[in-house]
Amino acid sequence: MNQLQPLAIGAVLALGVSAYASWIGLARDRAFYPTVLTVIASYYVLFSAMGGSARSMIPEISIALIFIAAASIGFRRSMWLVVAGLAAHAILDAFHGALVRNPGVPEWWPPFCLAYDLTAAAVLAMALRRAPAGPGSAHPPRSMPSSSANAARVVR
Repeated sequence: MNQLQPLAIGAVLALGVSAYASWIGLARDRAFYPTVLTVIASYYVLFSAMGGSARSMIPEISIALIFIAAASIGFRRSMWLVVAGLAAHAILDAFHGALVRNPGVPEWWPPFCLAYDLTAAAVLAMALRRAPAGPGSAHPPRSMPSSSANAARVVR
């Protein structure tokens, strides 16, 4: 596999998942992207377990908890924190190998995940910028209106 394939696959997959989630209505609920960030944060812990590396488990769990906290706080306060969390996870992907020695991480995973994270962050940021600002923007509702025209929008 050449070095660009994981990047391309990650970006295309993120676009596909985001488009599907918008089309089917999953992205209307503000819990969708925080859940995505929470799942993304858990993969390095999974790789640690798969690689049988007890030594990498504590750092991986600690790092995952930071992103899970960002997803949780972002869900409750501001979806922009979820955008920042996704983008920050992409940065982590770029430097993960230098931070934690985790033998379970596939060689192609960091660039794949980096592209997925950045693309998902960009899609969410665009949706937030298109979302109407209003009196509810300080404490937005748990879901969006159900019309298909608004399916791609996510509340601030």
